[in-house]
Amino acid sequence: MAKAKTVYVCTECGGHASKWQGQCPQCQAWNTLVESVADTAAPSANRFSLIAETGKLQRLSEVEAREESRVSSGIDEFDRVLGGGLVPGAVVLIGGDPGIGKSTLLLQSLAIIGSNGGAARKVIYVSGEESPQQIALRAKRLNASAEHVHVLPETSLGKIQAVIQNEKPEIAVIDSIQTLYSDALTSAPGSVAQVRECAAQLTRLAKAGGTTIIFVGHVTKEGTLAGPRVLEHMVDTVLYFEGDTHSSFRLIRAFKNRYGAVNELGVFAMTDKGLKGVANPSALFLSQHDSEVAGSCVLVTQEGTRPLLVEIQALVDEAHAPNPRRLSVGLEQNRLALLLAVLHRHSGIACFDQDVFVNAVGGVRISEPAADLAVLMAVVSSLKDKPLPKKLVVFGEVGLAGEVRPVQRGQERLKEAAKLGFTHALIPQANAPRQAIAGLKIIAVRRIEDAVIGFRDGFGGI
Repeated sequence: MAKAKTVYVCTECGGHASKWQGQCPQCQAWNTLVESVADTAAPSANRFSLIAETGKLQRLSEVEAREESRVSSGIDEFDRVLGGGLVPGAVVLIGGDPGIGKSTLLLQSLAIIGSNGGAARKVIYVSGEESPQQIALRAKRLNASAEHVHVLPETSLGKIQAVIQNEKPEIAVIDSIQTLYSDALTSAPGSVAQVRECAAQLTRLAKAGGTTIIFVGHVTKEGTLAGPRVLEHMVDTVLYFEGDTHSSFRLIRAFKNRYGAVNELGVFAMTDKGLKGVANPSALFLSQHDSEVAGSCVLVTQEGTRPLLVEIQALVDEAHAPNPRRLSVGLEQNRLALLLAVLHRHSGIACFDQDVFVNAVGGVRISEPAADLAVLMAVVSSLKDKPLPKKLVVFGEVGLAGEVRPVQRGQERLKEAAKLGFTHALIPQANAPRQAIAGLKIIAVRRIEDAVIGFRDGFGGI
């Protein structure tokens, strides 16, 4: 028997190499080549027939531009991240750590969609990892109506395609894409070639038949989706489940969405009856202190269309090593070093002999620069051991020249803070509202030294 030929495939770009190398020759990424069996089967004639049926040349002006009616998942927070619901013919990829709640969320959603639509709204749950008995036990634990949910325990791509073509369900969940295999390839299930081929075939089937297909994907140790990055390019929407398995809160972010915004955030609470949407997520990210605490500052961040209030905590302590530590959790660490340099250069407050630790409460990750001013105020508060006012919120970007720059959606941030009972806001001068907001006093600053002086003087006695 002839030995199977092996190739090395890049998990980032999908490129091939005849031998292992430390760096991918196509995308120059390091340590991304994995061994795989070379594809020896020739492409079948009807392999691309589904997409070829609609491949005709036409003028863009003659194409009817119509909005597809969305199917609500029955879970408001899930709909928010999707952009309003599931679009017919769309392909959604959802990834996350094992046990984070991917299968639980999708089973709850299928149960709601099937029961609301009756027998006419057919949904299929394809499981390559669990038996029907295990899925039934989970549905019973969740008190989910499983009457209209059809279960298919199968890993063969050909059989799954046949069922979807014959049954024509509105929604099909594939749990998970790494367990499927195609008979046209000789490599093992879960390999780069199998994952890419199965995803491509099911994507064509979704586009041709109008079935919404949801892939469940595994993640690597680095937290990225296992398999080639081209898998993310094939699908319409990429969602990531975040959160600590030891915590009861879960976050869903959209990193790609052809039918909605990519910066929306869905917040869930894991209960014994499944995942429940959190209507007021700001309450999760604000600590309830009995009294004012030094090093704590409340930030108004923006996640898509939703303003969130998050507590930023800083701890500045004398360093007992030659190289002081700079550690941030939930915030970019390089950004913290930059902000400390700006604080020293333009305000005269030095932290070169201090350990600086910064944390965003609740496990949320903040990437927008609007957190700059809040981080610096928390650092100054901890360094001086002087608390900020309890009902003060802060946001603003800080430039290298020491200026406090405006951020987007400033009005919405201020209104959210006022709604939650905050009475004062430290913001950039350019974000100062033209009309007063009831119950909220605005403290507008142009430079970081103005904010530090205002803090030293108690912001006018508040």
